[in-house]
Amino acid sequence: MISTVLVGLVVLACLGIAAKHIYKLFKGETSCCGTEMPTVPEKKLTGPIVGEKVVKISGMTCGNCKNRVEMLLDDIDGAAAKVNLHRNQAIVKMTRDVSDEEIRTALAGSGYEIVSIAKG
Repeated sequence: MISTVLVGLVVLACLGIAAKHIYKLFKGETSCCGTEMPTVPEKKLTGPIVGEKVVKISGMTCGNCKNRVEMLLDDIDGAAAKVNLHRNQAIVKMTRDVSDEEIRTALAGSGYEIVSIAKG
């Protein structure tokens, strides 16, 4: 009898923690990944913008996903990305000709899938 009550209390505590997380998720205070959303500083390009590409991406579900994709694409030399989570796309501005393969390589193994890449 006592063990049943203890198990019940543990289950209720776990449900309470999960409910709190879900509540914060719907209020936009946390991400689906369960961590606080870090702010990503906007990458400033030096030199004239010579091109722009629109990258359609699947697999992004939260602000952390958006930030991660921006950081991965910003790691490309001569490129700066701005991700729109609701449109599932990134606008990549370039100061040099960045190949589609470089963009694919930047996101390879990240869990996000590039659906298409088009010139902007």
